[in-house]
Amino acid sequence: METFPVKTDGENNLNAIFMVYCYRKHTHLHWLVAGVLIAATSCICKAETPAVNAPAAITDSCTLPDLPAIDYRPLQVHLATLPKPRREVNVYDLPYSTTANHPNYRRLAINTGALYVAGIAALGVLQALPEDATAWNKERITSIPFWKRWSTHVKAGPVWDGDNFIFNYVLHPYGGAAYYMSARSSGCNILWSALYSAAVSTVFWEYGIEAFMEIPSLQDLIITPFAGMIIGESFYMLKRHIVSRGYTLFGSRLLGNVVAFLIDPVNEVVGLLAGNPCRKSMATLSPLPQGLALGITF
Repeated sequence: METFPVKTDGENNLNAIFMVYCYRKHTHLHWLVAGVLIAATSCICKAETPAVNAPAAITDSCTLPDLPAIDYRPLQVHLATLPKPRREVNVYDLPYSTTANHPNYRRLAINTGALYVAGIAALGVLQALPEDATAWNKERITSIPFWKRWSTHVKAGPVWDGDNFIFNYVLHPYGGAAYYMSARSSGCNILWSALYSAAVSTVFWEYGIEAFMEIPSLQDLIITPFAGMIIGESFYMLKRHIVSRGYTLFGSRLLGNVVAFLIDPVNEVVGLLAGNPCRKSMATLSPLPQGLALGITF
């Protein structure tokens, strides 16, 4: 008995059956009918069979489980509404410059308020001193009502005063240097620090607090700002040297801190309450190599 291999797929299986049938009948009519049937079955099987390159359908076993709905709206943050970080430049972290200006107005305002409070306290101390130390005629001063003293003294000045040498040529220049350092350590350059020192010594002290006790002094109006600028810039360079070495001077931390308070009293005292950027930098940065602390740029 003759046999033919039969494939398992549908189209070839039907074709094989028709060929076996025609082989046994051996008639041309049967071969013709078989050809028509084979062509018809081929068209039907191709229509029902998916393309070879078609991706397989995803079964239900691959379906992901439904996740609970999450409302992300409360987490949305608009960057425009976020406060911008305040960037405060510490002038002691920058190379030395005579013209670069990076004023910290917030710190400068705090320093000015501290100077005002210190000025009132200094006036009280000076008033308690004997007359030969201040050359103030207390009897005459107290004979004028307090609210009239200022206008009386301002209208009469300025004059060449006869105050003690220490007051006129030591304490006033030192005061001018302290005013200068108040602005210089707040990021101001030489010009703006000098203008700040002149404004404080003139408006705040000579024609301000001290005018309640004496006529404005011509020497003080000249010496305080100009000597203060020269001495103050020397103080600034010395403080840069101290800060760059972690508040040490000649290898002594105690000496470095004492000198820093003497040459920049306003910023160092305010720094105890409002924070000192120099000491923050000291905690995170190592001292500069020898010779770099006073690098000068113009």
